[in-house]
Amino acid sequence: MTSRFTELAVDCHDPERLAAFWCAVLDFKVIDRNSGKVEIGSWEPTIEEVRARQMPPTLLFIQVPEGKTVKNRLHLDISPIDGSTDDEVTRLLGLGATKRDVGQGPDRTWMVMADPEGNEFCVLRTLAVTRHG
Repeated sequence: MTSRFTELAVDCHDPERLAAFWCAVLDFKVIDRNSGKVEIGSWEPTIEEVRARQMPPTLLFIQVPEGKTVKNRLHLDISPIDGSTDDEVTRLLGLGATKRDVGQGPDRTWMVMADPEGNEFCVLRTLAVTRHG
């Protein structure tokens, strides 16, 4: 017997707004929405595919009445694929993200940011191909 990691649920006030932000960040699309919930992903899961092998999880934004009060215990790490980390931070700021200081110090190679509802995430090193010569 085993289980699959299928969704990561994020409590929020405005599921539509947060789903739109993360779709723009990750190039995901909305794959389901209903009362107070929006699910996004890079693919539309089918039961057969999920049962066959571990697939990328989706993000599920669920509307809740309470607000965020403390630093997240769980967060997303993202890596730019076609530009520098600094360029990606600039793009994310334009989408509504903010820089966050959670005590990480100035000598880090990553940037801690927060989405429009204050959920922390990290922008790691770029995975973009660099050309030499």
